Amino acid sequence: MESPEVTFTLAYLVFSVCFVFTPSEFQSAGITIQNLLSGWLGSEDMFFIHYHIKRTTATLLAHSLLPLGYYIGMCFAAPERELYNLYKASEGLRVLVSIAFILPSITSILALYWSLKRWSCHPVARRLAHHALPQSSWRSVASSINTEFRRIDKFATGVAAARVIVTDTWVIKVTTYNVYVAQQQDIHLTVIDSKQHDLSPESSTPVQFITIQVASINPGVRPFDIRLNATEYGELREKLHAPIRNAANVVIHQTLGDRFLETFRSLVENNQLYDLPSNQELEPCIGCMQTRANIKLVKRCRAPDEGECQQCYCRPMWCLTCMGKWFASRQDQQHPETWLSSQVPCPTCRANFCIVDVCIAQ
Repeated sequence: MESPEVTFTLAYLVFSVCFVFTPSEFQSAGITIQNLLSGWLGSEDMFFIHYHIKRTTATLLAHSLLPLGYYIGMCFAAPERELYNLYKASEGLRVLVSIAFILPSITSILALYWSLKRWSCHPVARRLAHHALPQSSWRSVASSINTEFRRIDKFATGVAAARVIVTDTWVIKVTTYNVYVAQQQDIHLTVIDSKQHDLSPESSTPVQFITIQVASINPGVRPFDIRLNATEYGELREKLHAPIRNAANVVIHQTLGDRFLETFRSLVENNQLYDLPSNQELEPCIGCMQTRANIKLVKRCRAPDEGECQQCYCRPMWCLTCMGKWFASRQDQQHPETWLSSQVPCPTCRANFCIVDVCIAQ
């Protein structure tokens, strides 16, 4: 039969690993720094940077208390050993107790230093200061990030300890103890690695994870890596302004829809352009409301009275990406080989059209 010390040690070790790395079971049970200190941390949606400045500080403090928690727990798990009496303790126990008290003391002093000048001494604040204009401070950068994080069109993926967020201006990586930030206009992106797994945690299908290095021309910004599922690669590229260089020659297995959108875009770009009348202006796309509507459906595949395609009289109301997504959504998902040759109804007037009829307005 195992002794109480061994049982407690194994249980506490499992708890510590789960508390640090936070599996989904702990998240569901609310045993996370974000949940336990939600009142002090505030709202991530409203104050993203300040939320994570506090979160990283609290996480470091909480994790530094784990050795002390183990020592106190052992005092109750094995009272007959009188572990609280350090005069009778072994040399190894004294070292453990020293670490258990010194570690949170150091992190407490560090946290106090970080909080000075309204958190201006925190590593995240100092990192943001490298992006500030000469006449401004890190708070103006934080305000810009906070504003863009509230928008619904941002790209976000990953678990709590390794989230990747891309807004119109910023590329952000959130980890357990840190937040890395780079400005889109300053970065170079490079695919440096790829890992293939036979089974994904969410499903029973193979999954590919790719690692992209984010390097900034700003000398004060250190390079960092972001990791994401290959199926999200297409969505990431749509949000990024800079191209992604594939230095490792990685074959990226995107979703069928992503691959079709690439093909759809390349075919439409080779179609004849549509000359927009001088008295007509392009309005925002009614599908995404983010870009200008630049697609006009003009029957050019056959003569006006031949074939299944029909003439569409709608003004340009959709962008190329949204029209491609609409085209793909109307296809037979079990027979992708028929997609490029099929016809679908116009999303507005229901007139049938094919890819040849899709024209970019200029």
